Amino acid sequence: MNSPEVKAFIRQHSSLFWYIPEDKKEEISEDVLVEFILNYGDLEAVKGLFSLYGIKKVGDIFFNSINLSERRKGNYHELTLNFFSILFNRYALGNTHGKAE
Repeated sequence: MNSPEVKAFIRQHSSLFWYIPEDKKEEISEDVLVEFILNYGDLEAVKGLFSLYGIKKVGDIFFNSINLSERRKGNYHELTLNFFSILFNRYALGNTHGKAE
């Protein structure tokens, strides 16, 4: 279950989750939240996500998701995948996931 802060963040960016029924949006998984904010959010949304979870946790969620399967990796736009792979490899200190290419 998401914390009140996460639920408020989801409500703030509700339009990014257009295909999810309104009554289900606040219960989306961390994987879905990270994927949609990184793919479709603006800079303020990404900064808000980092503020909410911390860059290391967002990096962990990102790498765990893309390393799970090619299908999950394919959920990210190519440029998004490249940019955030570089960013998290550089700035999410202690990241043990290595490069995601």
